[in-house]
Amino acid sequence: MMRKFFVPRAVMLAATLVLGACAGAGFGRPTRAQQWYERALAEFRAVDIDAAHDSARHALDIVPEDEEVRILAARVALARLEHDEVLRLLKGLEGATVNGLRGRAYWYKGDLNRAADELEQLLADPEVNDAWAKEIVKLARRGQGRKPFSMSSTEGNVAPIQMARVAAGPPVFVVPVEIDGDEALALVSTGQPEVMVDRATRGEAGWISLRFGQRIEVKDVPALTEDLTALSHQIGAPIKALLGSNLLRHLNCTLDFKGRQFVARSFVPPPPPVASRVDLFYPRGGAMVLGSALGGESVHRASLYVDSSMAHTVALDQGGWRKIGIDPTKLKMDGAALGQRVRSGTIPMLQFGAFKLPRIPAIYGAPLDKLEKELKIDIDGSIGAGLLASFRLTFSDGGRVMWVEQQGDVPPPPPLNPGDLSQPIEEAPPSVLPPPSEGLPGLPSKLPGTNPKGF
Repeated sequence: MMRKFFVPRAVMLAATLVLGACAGAGFGRPTRAQQWYERALAEFRAVDIDAAHDSARHALDIVPEDEEVRILAARVALARLEHDEVLRLLKGLEGATVNGLRGRAYWYKGDLNRAADELEQLLADPEVNDAWAKEIVKLARRGQGRKPFSMSSTEGNVAPIQMARVAAGPPVFVVPVEIDGDEALALVSTGQPEVMVDRATRGEAGWISLRFGQRIEVKDVPALTEDLTALSHQIGAPIKALLGSNLLRHLNCTLDFKGRQFVARSFVPPPPPVASRVDLFYPRGGAMVLGSALGGESVHRASLYVDSSMAHTVALDQGGWRKIGIDPTKLKMDGAALGQRVRSGTIPMLQFGAFKLPRIPAIYGAPLDKLEKELKIDIDGSIGAGLLASFRLTFSDGGRVMWVEQQGDVPPPPPLNPGDLSQPIEEAPPSVLPPPSEGLPGLPSKLPGTNPKGF
């Protein structure tokens, strides 16, 4: 006969409180580890990646086998392009999230078969809808035996290329290139993870060869497809490809809009003599993001997406504008933005590397929320071609670093009345914007045909 045991009510209440506390602290995760985990998570979402790395390390020191902490640390490692570290952290773990992270690490590492295996497991989950993964699986299976981004060179290891001049419009980085032996024009698009080729010339994703300046050839380049007709019409040139960040990382390239040069290299270049170092990070392995600062009445840290296909100088979301004390809903509507509901204003100060740039024109209304949702981060805005074109930019260390050189002297900014920070300012600072003939007003905030894919 079983005996009934009666537990005093006070004991039951105490046990409930203890269990509740454990659940609130990561299901039994020690308080200190939970604090480091929450801090790392907040820092990752704010794209403060180096800080998130340190916080995740502290959490792992306390709970090295904690699955949630390991997955977060792997996300951070992927953003830092530490692909081997991603695989180490995820060893022995399973699930769609893990498959997605491992698949991306293997893909960007160049291990095609294992990338395909992981991404196929990811796609086997009925709750997952990842168009990038579907295309990459096909590419990886077709690419067995290939070594992605194999590079060869003739006449030295540097290929300086004169960038093409296109019709008046926003500053764009258009580069002559050979695609599988055919001459073509390509647009540098830092907002794209992968190379995209025009669907009119190639019906499906495949492997291509790119030659730059008859000197450097990159073989076995993975390329997805997109209809670039609208983009070509907008730019006024037949664009046949978009050069995404994955390729740019391998090319160690320099973008010099004012000098009209695109320089590809088969080696990691030394730092330029006078340049500012900007660390780049890649949430989910492909999106290019950097740390910045925005100044109004006070200075605030900011995270900005780098998108050379965006026509405007800078686009801030609501949070970015509010950081500098400006209500974006009170900014002036930009009626010249081709029907888009975009407002325009001025950032009192934006920091780009070591350069503190005064009175930067910016817009509000660019569709940044979708990007944030896909990347699971909170960016404050996006830097576009209008800003990038005023600097010489060199990618180094596998894309982890961008060296920024300012070209020419910066004229003193016009006087700024601190009481007018909430009002849009009509004139643009001559120190940053391209000449009026290459103007930004009256152009869409985003060039057509350059929606980021791969996140």
